[in-house]
Amino acid sequence: MTDQTASEIPTLQDIVIVWFKRDLRFTDHEPLYVAQQQNLPILLIYCFEPTVMDYPDSDVRHWRFVYQSLQDMQSKLDGLNAKIYIFHNHITTVFQSLSEKYNIKNIYSHQEIGNKITYDRDLDIQKFCLEKQIEWIEYQHNGVIRRLKSRKNWEQRWTQKMEEYPKIVNETQWNLMNLDDAFFQDLKGPELSIQITSNEPAFQPGGETNAWKYLQSFLIERNVNYSKHISKPQLSRKGCSRLSPYLAYGNISMRMVYQYTMQHYKTASNKRALSNFVSRLYWHCHFMQKFEDECRMEFENVNRAYDSMVKTKNEAYITAWQTGTTGVPIVDACIRCLHTTGYINFRMRALVVSFVVFNLWQDWREIKYFLAKLFLDYEPGIHYPQLQMQSGVTGVNTIRIYNPIKNAQEHDVEGIFIKTWIPELKNVPTPLLYEPWKMTSIEQEMYKVIIGKDYPAPIVDIDESRKAASDIVWAFQKTKAVKVEGDRILQKHVNNPSRPRNS
Repeated sequence: MTDQTASEIPTLQDIVIVWFKRDLRFTDHEPLYVAQQQNLPILLIYCFEPTVMDYPDSDVRHWRFVYQSLQDMQSKLDGLNAKIYIFHNHITTVFQSLSEKYNIKNIYSHQEIGNKITYDRDLDIQKFCLEKQIEWIEYQHNGVIRRLKSRKNWEQRWTQKMEEYPKIVNETQWNLMNLDDAFFQDLKGPELSIQITSNEPAFQPGGETNAWKYLQSFLIERNVNYSKHISKPQLSRKGCSRLSPYLAYGNISMRMVYQYTMQHYKTASNKRALSNFVSRLYWHCHFMQKFEDECRMEFENVNRAYDSMVKTKNEAYITAWQTGTTGVPIVDACIRCLHTTGYINFRMRALVVSFVVFNLWQDWREIKYFLAKLFLDYEPGIHYPQLQMQSGVTGVNTIRIYNPIKNAQEHDVEGIFIKTWIPELKNVPTPLLYEPWKMTSIEQEMYKVIIGKDYPAPIVDIDESRKAASDIVWAFQKTKAVKVEGDRILQKHVNNPSRPRNS
């Protein structure tokens, strides 16, 4: 038997790959837009990666949302004899097998501002592409700039990116390719769990179609109460845009949200509400940029001087907080609501963090993954900078220790939110609802809730624990070490570091 000559060696088909990650849409999708210009068959893939799904910040609610998003995308390809190939496998395994069957000219994707496991994964893919001489081209995500040297003029650069003409995909000439079915079945991996592929009506549904529905209803109708209801735990569920999970998983681009909002702004009757909304789009990206520039925030205090502030872990406190049984109604209602729906508004997120890190005096790192798992809209680039800011360990932000009683009285005026999520207190009159432990024994009998039996008494004294925490954190804030680190943080993360601000 003779060796094959060069002419006898089969030539692999040239293809390009679009790798979807946190960009699950077709509208304004730059990697897909550029891939279409190459005049080569395009393979669309998404990979449910076991290592990413096993990471401690992961929850089935996230992957259900992703699955729904992919199904929505697939519905737009129905009738075209084309599909997004969904794998439940390691992405390196998928790419390796594809490279043996096809000549992969390019891989296109968006940059991912993710956690440690996705960062390490991307390093592996980068190494793989170099070895295989595949060009992997990543595109800017949400106005966040990779390897940014200075924050100078960042706001202007963000605005410029938001105002660029969107990358509109040609939906009449897809040029999508199909894999051999036997090859795909062998590579795709095990079936996803029924918990992922089944709908759960208590959560917002994923998908580009739903993202646009939420945006349109907000801009046309719901924004009227945006500024008024943004801090209300119950009313914010309708009054806020509710776009956060769609932005987190890229069902809609930040640029499209910005431009569509600005179009409505011209004729809007409530310009102030839309102006406030646009400013929050900017801050969304601002915090993601901070995390991109200093991703150790997932594990370490951004201000290293706070490493010497010791907090002893109290398992009983953490468990009570995680299960919504602290005895403080607004805190417990928020946690229970998160378990069931994956959403509470910004103020309530800050409040539950404040309670656990100050009143219960627990380290933010003890709760970081727990909250990440509960938030349907979990975005690492926002989660960790915000968590540290609310925990008072940046040294450059105002320390906010929220009073849970005052906030409940001001923002859940009729007690609807508390009673919805703490049915044990449903019979308690509103004036007694916020501090039920102050009810007399006769009142407890009358309203059918015995404190300490049907609903717990507070696990800490709110006023005393608040004062103790305040004394410590404000003393730290004034130390030289904190101030020195604070100056470094301002220089790195603020547009104009000579003008400190709440950033």
